[in-house]
Amino acid sequence: MAGGRALAEMIRLHGAGPLFGMGGFQLLPFYEAARELGLRHYLINDERCGAFAADAWARVTGRPGICDGTLGPGATNLVTGLVESLNAGIPVIALTGDAHRLHAGKNMTQEARQLEILRPAVKEVLRIEHPARIPETVRRAFRVATSGRPGPVVVDVPEDIAHGVYDFPAADFRADGSATRVPAQRSAPARADLEAAAALLLQSSRPLILAGGGVHLSGAHEALRAFAELLAAPVAHTLSGKGSLACVHPLSVGLFGRYSRFANELIAKADCLVAIGCKLGEIATRRYDVVPADVPLVHIDILPEEFGRTTPVRLALQGDAEETLSRLSDALRAQAGGRLPARRPELEAEVGRLRAAWLEQARPRLTSSERPINVARLMAALNETVPADGILVADGGFAAHWSGLLYDTRQGGRTYIANRGFASIGYGLPGAIGAQLAAPDRAVVSLTGDAGLNMTLGELETAGRVGTPIVLVVINNAASGYVKALQHAMYGGRYQSSDLREMNYARIAEDMGCRGIRVTEPADLAGALRDAMAARERPTVVDVVVTRDPAQMLPAADSRAVQVRPGDRPA
Repeated sequence: MAGGRALAEMIRLHGAGPLFGMGGFQLLPFYEAARELGLRHYLINDERCGAFAADAWARVTGRPGICDGTLGPGATNLVTGLVESLNAGIPVIALTGDAHRLHAGKNMTQEARQLEILRPAVKEVLRIEHPARIPETVRRAFRVATSGRPGPVVVDVPEDIAHGVYDFPAADFRADGSATRVPAQRSAPARADLEAAAALLLQSSRPLILAGGGVHLSGAHEALRAFAELLAAPVAHTLSGKGSLACVHPLSVGLFGRYSRFANELIAKADCLVAIGCKLGEIATRRYDVVPADVPLVHIDILPEEFGRTTPVRLALQGDAEETLSRLSDALRAQAGGRLPARRPELEAEVGRLRAAWLEQARPRLTSSERPINVARLMAALNETVPADGILVADGGFAAHWSGLLYDTRQGGRTYIANRGFASIGYGLPGAIGAQLAAPDRAVVSLTGDAGLNMTLGELETAGRVGTPIVLVVINNAASGYVKALQHAMYGGRYQSSDLREMNYARIAEDMGCRGIRVTEPADLAGALRDAMAARERPTVVDVVVTRDPAQMLPAADSRAVQVRPGDRPA
């Protein structure tokens, strides 16, 4: 069989889901085999969007998403999406066509030093240099993508490997069943480390849990809930960790870091912190000043390199989040001998006061009737209308900031997706396509700004052609809103290259074969969203005209957006 056929056979054997890509000569035998084998391959309009769609599909299913790109620009266009998956720990396999080995380096059309470009963007690059190694290489790609901290893998396929016809031993065509989803294997810390952490936690009167995206990757939602309830400890989350514990759970205290309801205040008063699958990067720590250096920190992570990278660690527990939390809970019970607090009344009362004060402060914006629409009112409408098992996909920039702060997940699990690995705008639309294909019976609502949609507008054609009934909510403020808001805060109302034309995206959606609904009145938001989610025959774009006032474009003060003098650097 052709090398491209062998590649497709191995992907089929691993039970792969939809593939996203744009064909080129180098991979045509693979495309033909995908057709013959009945693999679901979807043409996208930009390879970066294929990587984004594969990333979102992987987040929802826990299985590696697959995308492809042809030689040169096809491969290099994948970079932004692959870095997102690398930074967020998402299993993705990217197939790249490459130059014919006999002619490589002789100015082949579209040839580039693509492996040098791709290598730092992925967990590993696997190049097929001999056709006999195609089955082995695909198995290896799935193993690398799903083991340890998951991540993207490039399988580079030279033209002559894909097009040549070879004999393969039938026994070579087998899948590695343990590497078809994350985590491929689970690991746990040493018993002594777990016992030391349990002892530290039992001495604490104000423990606080910081949940990151690793909880989702491990599927540790139930283990986290049980651990938090056992310890009677509040749970704050990062943008990536949103949904680790349902936001409506009494112990959930919301987002912490750059934007916070009141979690930052609790962190400041905590006497012990437990970070779970959380890198404690700039956003989560508000540029490294939220987590007190003198408070004992127990850090649980699959990747030991993360320990101490940004924050001093008292106890480092290397292991899978679910397995580690389960064993740590057992160690707590064993040491406590029935002395674990069923409740912490004083801490509960304080959390209640903080929550009530925050709601009182936020209520005017959540119920605002101003026109253009206040973005907080849009978040309130999403809370009212998105089903508990629905999936909200938040694009980079303030779509994630607003929803991270104000949107409430109502059950534990991956019901909220924000591309915080790289935070590139443009993720919202292709991410929604991938999420909807992963969960065809669930409502998928995507939140994107007009600048983000402009970057990937062609994928509306993809969404309609594929038949995904996504709801794309456009925060239409006729600006690159995050940049304009920062310019407003830092330069006193002077703006440069942050304004867009006034556009009617509902009308554009109709012209592209989708439904379009334009909302200018706050009172119409909930009805429009319900109407959009009820229509399952094609995608719907809900174009929401929001405030043009740059002073109101962010959900709160950005810690970096301070008034500065020439030569100063923002904090």
